Amino acid sequence: MPEVPVGTPKQNAIASIFGRRRAVIGVVHLPPLPGAPRDEGRPMDETLAAALADARAYAAGGVDGLIVENHGDIPFAKPDELGPETAAAMAVIADAVRRETRLPIGINVLANAPMQALAVAKASGAQFIRVNQFANAYVANEGFMEGRAGAVMRYRARIHARGVRVFADVHVKHGAHAITADRSLGELARDVEFFDADVTIATGQRTGDSASMDELRAIAAGTSLPVAVGSGVNPDNVGEILGVADAVIVASWLKRDGVWWNPVDADRLAAFMVAANRAR
Repeated sequence: MPEVPVGTPKQNAIASIFGRRRAVIGVVHLPPLPGAPRDEGRPMDETLAAALADARAYAAGGVDGLIVENHGDIPFAKPDELGPETAAAMAVIADAVRRETRLPIGINVLANAPMQALAVAKASGAQFIRVNQFANAYVANEGFMEGRAGAVMRYRARIHARGVRVFADVHVKHGAHAITADRSLGELARDVEFFDADVTIATGQRTGDSASMDELRAIAAGTSLPVAVGSGVNPDNVGEILGVADAVIVASWLKRDGVWWNPVDADRLAAFMVAANRAR
């Protein structure tokens, strides 16, 4: 009986999704959605209009893709505490963003809710999800957060969404990593790859804080997967970052006054893209 390999070589997910080897991915930060603590009953039409305005600005500025994220749902709940209203709202918005911009779309449901993100991606036609804790475990702002790669990939198969790629953080921000402190970044990156992610993500300690170049290089050396940088990218460091990374996920710097909840600033986006295009 012939041997069946455990895994098969992957296509470069960055190249296959975005059509280029060095990609710039913008983030559409949604305002508070129904059920979130800061939601005051804002009509969904207004929420959708705000998301589409940012999405159009990103597309006009030349980004290669977008992530739709429920960043306005602070304080975030653990995955099992999220109601179906979050996924329902995000699916409607993500579908509209995809249709409006014709850009590749990803989904990130906070905090660390890959099942919901897969459901949203399947319903909206998104091509990838971001998972903040895919393998291992850490202590997040929300408490103990366990990676659920096995359950996630079984769910992906069950809903026939194998085409939805997984972008997984290796050393996720906003938390403590004492549980895995005896493991190197390279080993943690290999864990993410072994559990069948498609892209690894390096981040800093918090939103807007860049990963160090040493951290980025350690993650890149530990995996054959593409590596993205998921926070703190700006015109001053994007050139050096894209010398190592395959993609940058950028949002806060591109917003008015550099504040994540503000609208996209066309001038800041233009300046960023000049620097990014020079680097790639």
